[in-house]
Amino acid sequence: MLTFIVTYKCRPGRRDEFLEALRAEGIDAAARAEAGNLRYDYFLPVDRGDELLLIEQYRDDAAVAAHVRQAHVARMMELTKDFETEVRLERYEGESAIMQM
Repeated sequence: MLTFIVTYKCRPGRRDEFLEALRAEGIDAAARAEAGNLRYDYFLPVDRGDELLLIEQYRDDAAVAAHVRQAHVARMMELTKDFETEVRLERYEGESAIMQM
């Protein structure tokens, strides 16, 4: 399993507009429908109002390779030009652990 944490640093005051545009384009739904996609979720950091986090998980490298070739990924890249100033991508491999308290 491959996990990606993508941090979008958005232009001041445009984070919510960016998220709305992504959802209006159906980018999140299209990514979730891909074969090999295990998770595709956006998060809004409470103390960083101009950041949008995306957590993506894929079954394997082949699923990731197929994902990046999708039309909705190209559209997302176009949208980021209007809304973000910086993108940070972290990649993790392996199964995730769940801690119960």
